[in-house]
Amino acid sequence: MMNPLVQIFKALSDPNRIRIIKMLEIKPLCVCEITAILNLATSTVSKHLSILKEAGFIFEQKEGKWVNYHLNRATQQQEVRELLLLTLKNGINDPMIQADREKIKSVDRATICSG
Repeated sequence: MMNPLVQIFKALSDPNRIRIIKMLEIKPLCVCEITAILNLATSTVSKHLSILKEAGFIFEQKEGKWVNYHLNRATQQQEVRELLLLTLKNGINDPMIQADREKIKSVDRATICSG
């Protein structure tokens, strides 16, 4: 089993996983929406989500036919809670993060997830 601290930092070591955290700050999203925003393969996005979930940064919740991913703001893991807060405080001026925030406004799960 991986040291929990190593697992936490591994989860934050990829720019796409930081982008996912910043997207989920805006609202819960499904895999299709995250895939469309990141423009990555679904399997790649699923792997990123799995790593973030295992580290405790996010959780999934089934809502009707959708499985939405949420930030785990209520985590009992102090390290995760502190690093999540730090991540949310930073990066707002990053052009990629700003572009992702704009894409979130126009992503339509009913259209992109129908396949």
